[in-house]
Amino acid sequence: MTDNVFDILQERGFIAQVTDEDALRQILAGEQITFYIGYDSTAGSLHAGSLVTIMAMMHLQRAGHRPIGLVGGGTTMVGDPSGRTELRQMLSKEKIEAFGRKIHAQLNRYLHFDQGQAIAENNANWLLDLNHITFLREIGRHFSVNRMLAAEAYKQRLERGLSFIEFNYQLLQAYDYLELYRRYGCTLQLGGDDQWGNVLAGVDLIRRVEGVTVHAMTYPLLTTASGEKMGKTAAGAVWLDADKVSPYDYYQYWVNCDDRDVEKLLKIFTFLPLAEIKRLARLEGAELRQAKQILAYEATVITHGQAEAQAAQEAARAAFSKGGDLSAMPATNLPLARLKAGLGVLEIFAEVGLTQSRSEARRLLKQGGVYVNDNRVDEVEAVLSPADVTEEGILLRAGKKRYHRLVVEEK
Repeated sequence: MTDNVFDILQERGFIAQVTDEDALRQILAGEQITFYIGYDSTAGSLHAGSLVTIMAMMHLQRAGHRPIGLVGGGTTMVGDPSGRTELRQMLSKEKIEAFGRKIHAQLNRYLHFDQGQAIAENNANWLLDLNHITFLREIGRHFSVNRMLAAEAYKQRLERGLSFIEFNYQLLQAYDYLELYRRYGCTLQLGGDDQWGNVLAGVDLIRRVEGVTVHAMTYPLLTTASGEKMGKTAAGAVWLDADKVSPYDYYQYWVNCDDRDVEKLLKIFTFLPLAEIKRLARLEGAELRQAKQILAYEATVITHGQAEAQAAQEAARAAFSKGGDLSAMPATNLPLARLKAGLGVLEIFAEVGLTQSRSEARRLLKQGGVYVNDNRVDEVEAVLSPADVTEEGILLRAGKKRYHRLVVEEK
């Protein structure tokens, strides 16, 4: 396998489109370059789908290149129309700033801003104080409305209605690239493939204003073999924040992936050598679970650290083999008094998040997917009592693989 990081990214499935493949391959094989990707502050956490971009940044960083983790404190106030069927919810300035700080803190775990290995930036630093007339004269004049409307992100929205504020998004993202080029000599922008039009706009703007050729590269928008968007589950997004999704549940997301996705996910979400990945991908039947466990462990190490990954792995093994350390499994403290009063099984499944509602728990029960201490529950009116308490508490299971532990308190 080649040592050129461009070829490494290509072999692992990170590259969808690139402005000039031969030129960028040669550039990345030479001296250090500065590159960036932007994350709008629309939530207080990134999710597993965001890891595609983060992992690519880590590969480039490991090859000696300098990343800029850009938080979109300015662009979030406008809203990116890409991939949307309607206007994004407008957030307050205070919430956008708070979300931005949390995203930078998350990115720090991967890119290490605090150790001087990457640059943390926020486009609010230059976008919020722009003079509108000056911006239109100096930047807006370089944009063709016809060309902008031909971009896929805008074409999809025209039928439903595209607001004027959203129409400005491409100009602002392009201006980000120009600003980062001027401040840091940034010559490569990365993004999801749905951003291709916006990314190219930045490349073109720098060429027109500075007379310089810079580059862009996009990643494929990953879906699972079942057609679901990467980083989404029936229960919602797989957040990178441990307070939103525990390391145990994060581990479970990866270990429960579709058999058909194992090789693809190992290539993108771990740093394992490709030869080892191909060996793991050849495993079949029950042995394939070994590959999934390695995927889950490696992905959890990258996001939550080795200690949390080991704890999640041990808790998962304990749940399936009985006995062992279950402390990393998601748990809820439950007063003994609630058990003595008779606690409905459907009620507690919804309460701890194994299902989104009691009606969903009822449907799962009718499908044979509700278990208490590995005993299937068939009665809709079933209740938990003190007799269900074991040394480990009460183990709830939804389907084959989703567990939650009730820790009973004497209060």
